Amino acid sequence: MPIFWWVRKWVHVRFITRELTSVFVAAYAIVLLLQIRALAQGADAYTSFTEWLKNPVVIVLHGIGFLFVIFHSITWFNLAPKALVLRFGKKRIPNILIIMLNYIAWGVFSAVMVWIILTD
Repeated sequence: MPIFWWVRKWVHVRFITRELTSVFVAAYAIVLLLQIRALAQGADAYTSFTEWLKNPVVIVLHGIGFLFVIFHSITWFNLAPKALVLRFGKKRIPNILIIMLNYIAWGVFSAVMVWIILTD
């Protein structure tokens, strides 16, 4: 089987792209852990870390990573009904309701984070 077998069908391209976006999710987690480590090491280490974050290459990589993380989140939310079957009594909760509850939770969490950041 050729290495690029998946480029023949859009559904496979979308699947592989979604799987590759997990690399960017992991990268964000590593950067967060490095930031926490720098914070624990003191003011000088944290200042050095924030200066590194201002590097144009790092900013561009964060922008690209952000787009991939958004794609990853959207595709995961849309797949949630396949991974999570909820029932209310004997009736199955419609897929669209599960998807919308994910988006609502995402919006509420994002609004809370924006509020926390802007009120400090």
